[in-house]
Amino acid sequence: MDALKHMNDAMKYIEENLFGVIRIQTAARIACCSEYHFKRMFSYLSGYSLGEYIRYRRLALAGTELRDRKNRIIDIALRIGYESADSFARAFVSFHDVTPSQARNDFIALKAFPPMTFQLDIKGGVPMEYRIIEKDRFRIAGMKERIKLVYEGVNPQIDDMWKQLSEQDIIELKKLSNIEPSGIILGSANFEGGRNEGSELDQYIGAATTLQVPPRWETLEVEAGMWAVFTAVGSFPEALQELWARIFSEWFPSSDYEIARGPELLWNEDEDTSNPNYRSEIWIPVARK
Repeated sequence: MDALKHMNDAMKYIEENLFGVIRIQTAARIACCSEYHFKRMFSYLSGYSLGEYIRYRRLALAGTELRDRKNRIIDIALRIGYESADSFARAFVSFHDVTPSQARNDFIALKAFPPMTFQLDIKGGVPMEYRIIEKDRFRIAGMKERIKLVYEGVNPQIDDMWKQLSEQDIIELKKLSNIEPSGIILGSANFEGGRNEGSELDQYIGAATTLQVPPRWETLEVEAGMWAVFTAVGSFPEALQELWARIFSEWFPSSDYEIARGPELLWNEDEDTSNPNYRSEIWIPVARK
């Protein structure tokens, strides 16, 4: 479980430099991974973007510093990266719901935001079926919408996208599909900050192709690289969403791979999701650590 130890070492570095300069490149190097992987793993495991976490930790500590009346508000503001007392006050009120001056009173309640550490919690020895494959450059062609992320249950915005596609649209997209994953796929890209519930992403419903794409369809170019492909079998979408969580909380921390830049892909075996042994595949771009 060295990956989790390295992540926690990086968290220690961040904690030690909250009243100074935090270099994300340095934190990622301590975590023994790329900056991109570090940010994505942190966001998925914590539910916050890295920037949000650092800001909240600093504002929580600023509240403690304000209890000591010898500390000037402007000095505290500058120490945690704010250029003026006004910008610090706005951020402080947004987090604590009181002004920095009010926070000096002992009877005023302030918010705590404890430092984070990560642990691997594996619930039972459930096998995870996956394979690593290499793919040349390709593109995703199809419908694209900017939607909100939903971790549990059916995403109504994706449902609305499906309803907009006619039978003829589906036939046309299937004809474009000439590489794996074959047929109609979902592609998720350009995730917003923390990947927390309700954050935004670009959602595609389309096909993976190397063919010429009619101009009516949106396209996303995907670079050549390695992909980790995971198989989910069970009730839809519960089995799929459980697997997605396990990939980030169990597989990445214990594997020799890290997340690479690119879209996450989803392949489903057919349109009828009522089968209790419904089969899906999750495709995630990866690189060796």
